[in-house]
Amino acid sequence: MTDDVSLAPPAIETVGLTKRFGSHTAVDGIGLTVPRGSVFGFLGPNGSGKTTTIRMLLGLAGASAGEIRVLGEEMPRKVADVLPRVGALVEGPAFYPFLSGAANLARLDSANRHASSRTRQDRVALSLERVGLSHAARKRVKAYSLGMKQRLGLANALLTPRELLVLDEPTNGLDPQGTREVRNLIRSLASGGTTVFVSSHLLAEIDQICTHAAIMSNGALVAQGTLDELRRAGSPRVEVRTPDPGATRRVLAALGLEVDTGAPDAGPVDSEGTDARDALIAAHADPAVAPEEIVAALVGAGVRIRGFSVMSASLEERFVALTGEGFDVAE
Repeated sequence: MTDDVSLAPPAIETVGLTKRFGSHTAVDGIGLTVPRGSVFGFLGPNGSGKTTTIRMLLGLAGASAGEIRVLGEEMPRKVADVLPRVGALVEGPAFYPFLSGAANLARLDSANRHASSRTRQDRVALSLERVGLSHAARKRVKAYSLGMKQRLGLANALLTPRELLVLDEPTNGLDPQGTREVRNLIRSLASGGTTVFVSSHLLAEIDQICTHAAIMSNGALVAQGTLDELRRAGSPRVEVRTPDPGATRRVLAALGLEVDTGAPDAGPVDSEGTDARDALIAAHADPAVAPEEIVAALVGAGVRIRGFSVMSASLEERFVALTGEGFDVAE
């Protein structure tokens, strides 16, 4: 592999990648570029084509059209050369239920012709330790919880050093502590030079660990780039904290700003006849209207301003704007 990551080919690159099931097009001509050394979030609602895309990238499903290159090699033609350099957790882990976690990993490792049998036990033990399963190494997998099975799947992906790690919903079934541990693990892998490709619905997971992301909707790739680029492409918001929500909305609307609905027009009135509760009024900013112009218009209308800010679009807002669906923000 080229030492200078900037000169190396992308970890993943597709051109016109398409997958059809009869008359249904699950993936529609996508051009995906995953830079080397990135932590790349692959986002989209259920049924948007994410898992189908991942299966094609790994040679688990054939493409109807298009080209795929993984780690600079053509797929699926070079699958035998590429897969030993790739760790993957796709569609949930599958193990022998009556074998222990350690025994399952040893069997899976023995199927890797590139893995040394002399160091197998040490690799299994280290991999279990990295995902916090050393205490359950000798426990049968049938007694594992869903979260423990997910950790074991991650351990399998980490048995040998990988240039690329492909994780489909890696925190599925994990409690908040387990989710944080997986995030830390991904960060440590990325700092060591591994490219990590993460498919997830969790905003916190993507926002906290990823450097780049792509968004799928109805089989199409609707956006990709760095997280900052995706946020900048969205519409910024103006937020006004005030005890005069009704007047604030009228002024913002008169300036041509699209005002979010939901906050009450008036709060409770105290003994002096003024509002005792502030409302937070938000509106989509218009680049043609300067922030100081908005403030001047509000003051001119007698609006009492307790706070004013202009905020860039969040990743969640960008996702909703592109897909029309909400984003799961649970831990």
